[in-house]
Amino acid sequence: MNAGETQRTPWIVGVSGASGTPYAASVLRALLQAGESVDLVVSRASRLTLRDETGISFRDAHWQDDLREWLSRGADGKPGTFDADITGVRYWSAGDLAAGPSSGSYPAKGMLIVPASTACVAGVALGLSKDLLQRAASVTLKEGRPLVVAVRETPLSGQTLRQLAALDDAGATVLPASPAFYAGATHIQHLVDFVAGRALDAVGVPHRLYHRWEGELGGARSA
Repeated sequence: MNAGETQRTPWIVGVSGASGTPYAASVLRALLQAGESVDLVVSRASRLTLRDETGISFRDAHWQDDLREWLSRGADGKPGTFDADITGVRYWSAGDLAAGPSSGSYPAKGMLIVPASTACVAGVALGLSKDLLQRAASVTLKEGRPLVVAVRETPLSGQTLRQLAALDDAGATVLPASPAFYAGATHIQHLVDFVAGRALDAVGVPHRLYHRWEGELGGARSA
């Protein structure tokens, strides 16, 4: 980096194999719209979920085209719902354990795992680092950076609850993918955006994804 240049300091977004790829798409769009840089890690398991939920095959060699197609779709799967400017994204293969986010010296603001499967929760809680997603999460914790874990599973077993408690003890924010209904949702996209917005609230990134509570019953429905 030359003198006077601004260092790129991205948010790392990890997408695990849990159901809920629209949550990840909403988070990614909002981060980019807020002017943030993003380092994206898509796990191998999540590619199966993405294909099942959207019909999109996410390929390393064509990640830009596939990401653009993914982010352009709404939560109902309709293509062309959103404009998808992905110029702020850098993609890392989940199998690349020599990637930038695998090291604490790599500059990053923090990490959001959206959605987080129970297998991902276990791997991060136990420090397994079996792929880049888990390794980047472990690095985020050891460096004291914000880590949001948007777990998407129900019901939760005692073992997973203990692992989530361990992540909380380690400094992570455990954020269940639980949509709220007080914000005046009338479409599935509103419910998805609420969860994405709460994840961004946890790391202090401004957004306008949902109508905030203002202390007035029915306020969101009348807005």
